Amino acid sequence: MRWLFPGDPRPIYTRASFFELTLAHAELVALSSLAAAVIGIGLGIFVTRESGREFAALVGAIAAAGQTFPPVAVLALTIPVLGYGAAPALVALCLYAIFPVIEATITGLHAVPAAVRDAALGMGFAARQVLWKIELPLAFPFILAGLRNAVIINTGTAAIGSAAGALSLGSPIIEGLSASNPAYVLEGATVVALLAMAVDRCFAWLADFTRPGGPEQPG
Repeated sequence: MRWLFPGDPRPIYTRASFFELTLAHAELVALSSLAAAVIGIGLGIFVTRESGREFAALVGAIAAAGQTFPPVAVLALTIPVLGYGAAPALVALCLYAIFPVIEATITGLHAVPAAVRDAALGMGFAARQVLWKIELPLAFPFILAGLRNAVIINTGTAAIGSAAGALSLGSPIIEGLSASNPAYVLEGATVVALLAMAVDRCFAWLADFTRPGGPEQPG
């Protein structure tokens, strides 16, 4: 940083270590993504059941609206209710990540062949057993892809949490922008990008590991 910005007397962000910032950032991503996964998968299952199919269009419309609603706007609306800190950031990130999870769950469950369901029911499986033992395992690759998108989106978007007072890798970015210090912005953005790439590689490994036949062996 001192080589890139020789005229900057403070080129290194020191208010918190980047290890601490990365842990806080990862915690925001993990909690919001977990909430989005639970809600999104639950809603995806609900609207593909006989009792919930009439709500499919409504759930899809609400989820799509949440995806297009800027997270910063959600922060602005939730700060007066939840105060400053991690809580409004978690709400904004959760709402932003639900849509890909719902879409992936619905797509995966609809991709399960009807003949497979009928065969399971014919063998005496209850509807709940069909869901847990047949449908969800077959839909898992789709659901995992949706979770991958949601977590990667949250990894990049979580930086805005610092605008609400949450500790994250957005802290040096926001301070750098307010203080006209590009070194801080570059440091924060670089670590966020590296974290997003690491998360993507982890999901790629998980997708390969859970694929039938397991991970590919070299040679």
